[in-house]
Amino acid sequence: MNWNNRKNAAIKRPILLVMLLVLLSTSFTALADDNMKAFPQAEAGMVRHVLQLPAKDDETLYKVEVIVGKVVMVDGVNQYRFGGSIESEVIEGWGYTRYVVDKIGPMMGTMMAVDPNAPKVERFIAIGGEPYLIRYNSRLPVVVYVPEGCEVRYRIWSGGSEMLTMQKG
Repeated sequence: MNWNNRKNAAIKRPILLVMLLVLLSTSFTALADDNMKAFPQAEAGMVRHVLQLPAKDDETLYKVEVIVGKVVMVDGVNQYRFGGSIESEVIEGWGYTRYVVDKIGPMMGTMMAVDPNAPKVERFIAIGGEPYLIRYNSRLPVVVYVPEGCEVRYRIWSGGSEMLTMQKG
C-alpha cells in the first residue's frame, strides 16, 4: 500500500465511524419511538410522564421507586401525605405495563400544634403507603399517567450482588 492509499484509508476510518455512530443513534431513537406507540396520549385532565432508564450492567440489582404527589404550601412541622394509589395496567396487544393514578387526595397530616404566625413552606407531598417499586428495565420506558397538577418523581434503588443465607429456624 502506498502513501496515498494509507492517507485515504486514515481519512475514511473516522468518517465511517461517525456514520456508524449516527446510524446507531438513529436506530435507538427509532426503537424508543416504536416503544412509545404502545402508550396512548393522556386523556383529558391527565398528563403522561415518560422515563427512559439508562442501561446498567446487571439490571436485576436495581428497582425504580415511582413517587406521585404535588408541591403544596404546608406548615413546616407536620407530616403530610395524599390519598390515592398507583395502579399497573397491561396494554392489550403489546404486553407492556403502564402506571395510572386516577385521582389524588385528600391530603392528610399529623395534627401537631403549630404557631399560627409560622410561615408556610412549599413541600412535595406524595401519595402515602409503601414505596411503589418496579423492575428496572432500560429497554422499555416507564410511563405514568397522572391527573393534571401532579408530579411524578422517582428513585433508583440498588442492592449488592452479595447474597446472604438465612439460618434455619
